[in-house]
Amino acid sequence: MPYSIRPANQDDIPALLDLHNWSIAELDGTWIERPETLEGRTRWFEERMVADFPVLVAEDEDGNIVGYGSYGTFRGRDGYDLTVEHSIYVYPRAQGHGLGHRFLDMLLEIARKRGRHLMVAIIDAKNEVSIVLHEKHGFVQGGALPQAGKKKGKWRDQVTLYLLLDDRDAPPA
Repeated sequence: MPYSIRPANQDDIPALLDLHNWSIAELDGTWIERPETLEGRTRWFEERMVADFPVLVAEDEDGNIVGYGSYGTFRGRDGYDLTVEHSIYVYPRAQGHGLGHRFLDMLLEIARKRGRHLMVAIIDAKNEVSIVLHEKHGFVQGGALPQAGKKKGKWRDQVTLYLLLDDRDAPPA
């Protein structure tokens, strides 16, 4: 089944909320315990738009959203303003069709065009599929933190992967 990827818009927020809440309920790698509200996801989307961060959605032939990819701030401090952290989520029914690769390619292209220097992926250590996906795109492992988070009463280990997006000598003053 072919899937198209496009920039998200306000009308997509309920579908983005559904996918986000599905990931909270079903995925061990989403270290959130409580479902998001429509108000919270709307605020997230609006903050992304104001900050000029991409939110991309994949849809099937019937226009149903089956995945999304986005990036945002990393650590929220001035010194990290050229670094972004990204997320990609795809429903199981749409997995295995290259959407993860396509989302990542598009996010990397946007980040480079917008002058970002480093992209970071924070991944649950047991999510081998995501780790391999990132490594195929040139990401390298920067470290691991045992028991960095928790989900459903279990400790979760974290790995950090990163990719330098350019080779600038020094950051702007």
